[in-house]
Parts: sequence; structure tokens; C-alpha cells
Amino acid sequence: MGICGYFVVPWKCLVVLSLRLLFLVPAGVPARSGDSFSKDNITVRQGGSAVLRCSVDSKVSRVAWLNRTTILFAGEEKWSLDPRVILLDTVHTEYSIKIENVDLHDEGPYVCSILSDKLPKSTKVHLIVQVPARIVNISTDIAVNEGSNVSLMCLAAGRPDPSIIWKHRPSTGVPTSRFITEGEYVEITAITKEQSGVYECISTNYVSAPDVRILRVTVNYPPVISRARNTLTGVGQKGMLQCEASAVPLADFEWYKEDKKLLNGLHGVKIENKGKQSMLTFFNVSEEDYGNYTCVAMNALGITNASVILYGPGMHDLDINSAISHLPTRLSLFMILLTLHFLTF
Repeated sequence: MGICGYFVVPWKCLVVLSLRLLFLVPAGVPARSGDSFSKDNITVRQGGSAVLRCSVDSKVSRVAWLNRTTILFAGEEKWSLDPRVILLDTVHTEYSIKIENVDLHDEGPYVCSILSDKLPKSTKVHLIVQVPARIVNISTDIAVNEGSNVSLMCLAAGRPDPSIIWKHRPSTGVPTSRFITEGEYVEITAITKEQSGVYECISTNYVSAPDVRILRVTVNYPPVISRARNTLTGVGQKGMLQCEASAVPLADFEWYKEDKKLLNGLHGVKIENKGKQSMLTFFNVSEEDYGNYTCVAMNALGITNASVILYGPGMHDLDINSAISHLPTRLSLFMILLTLHFLTF
């Protein structure tokens, strides 16, 4: 029966036939009276609105908007079933449509087909949909031993394709981050404790604000005693020896005098451990309390020790140095055995 059946609806048939004939004409530059064709690009962000404009004049007898081979509007009659596509009420010299809440499937060519003085003209608009950068996958927080190799991953999607940079904020309390590399992966060989902390993955394609995700890298390492000072205290006064050790996980502390382990609350001493510090307190110092003390710091990765002297006003520097250089033999042997024990695990 043909495209129009028995010509029951001649106007719509003429529109369809005219539009199909117009499709045979290639696209060129903006269509006004005397122009042939037009081609424009419109860029819009996903979720935004796109206005497709077409210039017309009084000589136009037929006009329509099409998306590929689908008729959206023919004159003022809407053919599209999409509620997001509307015809704008504009001046007589403009025939424009608006697409709301634009999505990726809306991207592509749109044609404003014009029949003027029985001559076909077209305005072709290519709609480009941009999608903000979004991080879709990132490595989880990890904990590794010092000296291990570490690989971090951050994947992002968007249109245009996003770029990725990495920044590092150390766990030492430094408030600012520093750039380390760009790309989806970070490879760290023989990681050190200084490389622990927060790693920021920053993805952007300049469509909207960058997408930022973070992950934390924990580096385990054996204790390192950073502070152990000798203390001058008179008889009858309250004295305190302090020992500080950095370690991940936090170190456990023990105190020894000569070859004897000190216990909290016995013989007038108190042992208090807070974070990376250990304090040995003497409530009433006596002559017997003077001498060399050993602070032992240990965790699952290793063990270390430092010597600390509690001395009185009558002791000279030579006596203190001598006490430090002559650690008890039995305690030294104990430390060697304890170290070997940790190294076997």
C-alpha cells in the first residue's frame, strides 16, 4: 500500500516524504535565507539541558527537527514520545527545541530540516555529552612490613577521559600533600616507614570538580628508641626515667636494673606506658636506686634497648659514662636470646 496507504493522511505523508528527501542532502553551514546547510557542535554536561537552535524566516513552508531518522517535531506537532524533548516558544525567526536531563544516549547528530520556496535546507547540530570524572575503583587500605613492594591502583571513568594524579601525605603529621606521580598505578619498591601515610587519588577531566579518594598505607617496622635521657635526682625526691620508641605496631616496654626485670608497683617504682613512651617513676629515691637501667622496646618485628642512668648530685660524668659502657653480662645475653627469638618468627 506504500508509505501513505491510500493517501488518507496526505499532510503527514507529505511531511515524511519531504523529510526523507531532505535526508538525501548533505549537511553544511547555519541555515538562513540563501544559505544551504549548517553544522554546529553543542557540548553539555550529563544531567544538564541542551538547546538546539535553528534559524528560519517567512519563506519557510515546512520545518522539522530529527534525531538520526527519528522525527522529534514537525512544525508545532510533537512526534517524539520523550517528555524531556520540548519545543521552545521563541521568536518567529527561530525554531528551537530543548532536551532536558541530557544523558549519554542523547549524544549524536540532530537535523533541523527546512523547506523554503520549495528548496530544502538543513541545520545539523552534533550534541556532545560530557560526563564528570568519577573514581570507580581504588585499592583498599593496606598494611605491609618495611622493605615490601607495594602497588596502588585507582581507576576512573568520564567523558572526556579523565587524568589521574597521586599525592602523598606522610603519617608524621605533615599537613600538606606532595605530588608523587600521575597515572592509574603507583609502584613502590622496598617501602620505608617514611612512605607510610595517606595517598590521595585525584581524577579530573575539567567537566566538574575533581573526584578525590584516599587510602591509607601502614608500614610496620621494628622499634627505634628515639629518646632515653639520664636523670639527676637527690635522695628522698621523686625521680623519673623516660624512654621513647617509634614502632608500628606500637612497642611493648620492659625495664631492667642490672639483670633484674622491674615490676610495676614493687620496690617503690611505677611503670607507665603511654603510646610510644614509657616512664619509670621512683616515689622516694634512695642510694640503692642509683645506677644503670635498661629500657627494652619490642614488637613482632624486632627488639631494641637503651641504657639510662639515675644518678645523684655526687656522681661525676666519668662515673655515668662508665656505667653506660659496662652493661651487665647476663642482661646482654638475655637481649641476644630475645632478639634471636623475634627473628625466627
